[in-house]
Order: sequence, then structure tokens, then C-alpha cells
Amino acid sequence: MKLAVNKKRTLWWGISSTLLIIGIISMVISTLNPQIRAPLRRGLDFIGGTRLQLERDCTKPGNCDAPIDINTVRDIAKAKGLGDASIQLITDRETGKENGVSIRSKDLSVEQRTQLVDALSEKIGVFDPQKSSIDTVGPTLGRELFTSGITALSLSLLGIFGYLRIRFQWDYAVFAIVALFHDVLITIGIFSILGFAGIEVDSLFVVALLTIIGFSVNDTVVIYDRIRETSQLDSNRPISSIVDDAVDQTLSRSINTTLTTLLTLFAILLFGGETLKIFSLALIVGFTMGAYSSIFVASTLLAWWRERNQQRIPPQNTESVAS
Repeated sequence: MKLAVNKKRTLWWGISSTLLIIGIISMVISTLNPQIRAPLRRGLDFIGGTRLQLERDCTKPGNCDAPIDINTVRDIAKAKGLGDASIQLITDRETGKENGVSIRSKDLSVEQRTQLVDALSEKIGVFDPQKSSIDTVGPTLGRELFTSGITALSLSLLGIFGYLRIRFQWDYAVFAIVALFHDVLITIGIFSILGFAGIEVDSLFVVALLTIIGFSVNDTVVIYDRIRETSQLDSNRPISSIVDDAVDQTLSRSINTTLTTLLTLFAILLFGGETLKIFSLALIVGFTMGAYSSIFVASTLLAWWRERNQQRIPPQNTESVAS
């Protein structure tokens, strides 16, 4: 399969730039949103507090007949001193209806939680204890988890850059890191957009970003290794031709590896537990972007840079001296 990625590299860069700009705009809007106040809607792991996830018991006659009025829930929370709480309706898997409610607020004592649940039960119906859950994370632990996640990401990128600098030349390493930033930023941008629909990120999201980095750099290294081998065998050949051939030779491997991995991730997303859905979705987005960046971004940037440097080299003086 002949792809010739360098012929349309402005198109590939345009697609990446568009996705990055949309994501950055979303992160700015999300940061200015008083309900989120961050580029991503952070989960309980990062900000601390109490999260109550309550679902009505629909086996009781008439308990689930009326839909839940979210304004009623807000009024009850406000009456309990939780006017700034984040409140969302939850869809019941069995019925497909919004028979539950999720409330995220400041840290609540056992007595406060009990009073809130009792007040909600009186207004919107009795809750099923088997489907309901209450989680609490202290704000100090939340900050520590966030700091640890950022540190892990930074160290992994630094380590990858050092490894690539040793194995390849410095421009290979730089553009591989650019491709990794591309994958991570687009993944974060997409989840920033999903944050307006109530999707939160937790510590597993950081794990997903680290996994994306490892997957993406592996694909890039395979292509770069082929480029380096071909360059050593035929140093006079144009770099764009070498890069195109390297991408074509590794394309089927990249596609097959990515598709095989995505099949597993889609299975987890569709049939896995609730805690794994965001994790698998982040991996789906990141792995797709990782394959894209390895083929269309990292390789074409390297070819563009080498061509640019070759143009800067002044031609050698070939004038002959008359005897």
C-alpha cells in the first residue's frame, strides 16, 4: 500500500491543528465555567469531598412512576447547605430511565449524609441500597493524587526523550515528543468537551495518559528505525522518499496493532464495569491519535525539518583552476 504521506502533509497538519485548537478552546471555556473551574471536569480523586450516587428502588410499586426533578434535588441540597454541590441525573441500566441522582459536594459527615438521603427519599422516592454508593476522599489526598499524576507524566516524557536522544539523533527525539504532546493534548481536549456532558476524570485517566504515551512512542520508534536504516543504506536519496517508504513498509503493522487493541478496548467500554468506561474511552481516543501521529505527524515533521536544513547548506565551490 502506497500512502506517500509527505505529498499531503499540510492536510495532516491541518487536521491535527484543528483538533488541538478545538480542544484548547474547550479547556479555556471549561476553566472559566464556575461549575468546573479547570480544563477538565475533575473527579472525586482530585478535588476531594463526598459523592453520593443514589438510585431509586423500582421494585416498589409507584416508586419510579414520576421522573426525578433535578430542581427539587437542588432545592433539597441547598436547604442542607450544599448550594454549590454538583448534581446530575443517572440513567438506570435496566429501564433506560433517569431513576438515580449523583451529588458531589464538600466533605460530609455521616450525620449530614444521612439527613440528605432521608430528605431526598421523602421527595423523589426510596433508594435501593444495593445500587447506591457513597464515596469520600479528603482534599489533601486529592491534591497529592493530582500532583503525583502530573509528576509521573513529566518524568515519563523526560525519560522517553532521553532514550530517543541516545538511540536516534536529536531531531528524531524532538519530533517524537511533539507527537506525544499531540496525542495527550487531543485526548485531554476531547475529555474537556465531554466534561460539559458531565464526564469526570479521575486517577485512572492519568494511568490512561501514561499508557497512551507508551503505545504512541512504540509506533513512532518502529517508523523512525526504518527511516534510519534506509538513510544509512542510501544517504543520497531524498528524505521525503525515505520517509514515505518507511511509513508504507510499517503501515500494515501499525494498523493491525491498533485495530486489534481497539477491539479489546471497545469490548471493555461496552461490557466492562462503570469504573473502566472512562479509562477505556481515554485509551480508545489516545491510541487512535497515537497511530495517527506516528504515521502522519512525527514522520512528516522529520522529513520537513531535514529538507529545510538541506536547503540551508550552501553549495560547494566546484570551480576548477585552469592549469
